[in-house]
Amino acid sequence: MLDVPHELVEHVSWLIYTRRRELRSPWRKPGCFKQALLTVAHLRKNETYAQVGAGFGVSEATAWRYVDETLEVLAAWTPGLHEALVGLGEGDFVIVDGTLIATDRVHADEPYYSQKHKQHGMNVQVIAAPDGTPLWFSRATPGRTHDLTAARAHGIAPACLTRQILVLADRAYQGAGATVRTPHYHHHEQPEHYQPFNRDHSRLRAPGKRAFAQLKPWRLLRRARRSTRRIGTIVQAIHTLLTCDSSR
Repeated sequence: MLDVPHELVEHVSWLIYTRRRELRSPWRKPGCFKQALLTVAHLRKNETYAQVGAGFGVSEATAWRYVDETLEVLAAWTPGLHEALVGLGEGDFVIVDGTLIATDRVHADEPYYSQKHKQHGMNVQVIAAPDGTPLWFSRATPGRTHDLTAARAHGIAPACLTRQILVLADRAYQGAGATVRTPHYHHHEQPEHYQPFNRDHSRLRAPGKRAFAQLKPWRLLRRARRSTRRIGTIVQAIHTLLTCDSSR
């Protein structure tokens, strides 16, 4: 009843099978396909481990263990920052943006509270192709982290500068330097010069929102109940699923 292709679950099951062979424990109950389906169902529907475990006839602890193992397997296939930029060079451009993955933190968890979004969560950066295809997702940082601070911590600008790739970003990234281009402030002073630039910049940057939009069908990321340390791994695992689905 999941709205994901059978071939995608089958591909994940082969990755799990390879992992089990590496650990020299190929025979387990449930099998590789059932473990893959359990994980995809958890990511897609955001059910608790007790609920998803009951649906697949395993204990809550077993469901937790199998989901965590599968997430690690999938996250290992995501490219690093420099790997994601392979094939791009001078004359190409990418889109950089950030989003907040909402979590169920409490008020006392101040580092995870975003004043911009008025909720607790984790900041995740993305580098997207001009058509909105996600090329790379960053590790997650506390929600109060500013987008520019996060981009600097991940080394996005230097990595793009090395390959002379133009970076289009919103005003939150002003001051990033290198090849990063943001909209102009105070464009009302010289509208004949700045407004056309800002319109073209916005038009080229708009498809970058599709990268985060592709995460929304995976309901676990709408309000994650997981540890904040695992959000980055979940995003990377879903990125692998998106890549596999688009390459079929």
